[in-house]
Amino acid sequence: MKSLLILIAVMVGLMTESVEALELDKENLLYLDLPTGQVVIAMRPDVAPKHVARIKELVREGFYDGTIFHRVIPGFMAQGGDPQGTGRGGSGQKLKAEFNRLPHLRGTVSMARSSSNDSADSQFFIVLNRSSSLDNIYTVWGRVIKGMEFVDTIALGEPPANPTKIVKMVVAADVE
Repeated sequence: MKSLLILIAVMVGLMTESVEALELDKENLLYLDLPTGQVVIAMRPDVAPKHVARIKELVREGFYDGTIFHRVIPGFMAQGGDPQGTGRGGSGQKLKAEFNRLPHLRGTVSMARSSSNDSADSQFFIVLNRSSSLDNIYTVWGRVIKGMEFVDTIALGEPPANPTKIVKMVVAADVE
């Protein structure tokens, strides 16, 4: 048991160091503006380079602006990124899975997909609580480093009666 706790502490420490290093790289920071405030996401091109590149491409096209969080399960996750708002839409470009060893902790950002490993497109989800059942089967591409209190205000439901919209999403490097 003690060995397991030490291993977990080391893994979390390594993950934190990686996120802090990326924090300084504005090319790999996203600002996700919600009606309640701004969420800052540190992207992880070191573990999911193709997913991060595609997310940045979509963000720069304004793809996510005005889209809703269409599936929000209390204590589990908030899913968005579907231009139709139904959970069935996308950008039309499927991505090959880049599964990695990053755990699905509170604030982890991963790609949503169907039952096919290589079906991720534009939809993503933000984990609300530790969800180990998602580890190694969904592509983790980022982590909320600021603003989880605003994620916690996203309307609940599948779909929510009054869904929360993404006001705007931008790559931090494009702001200055």
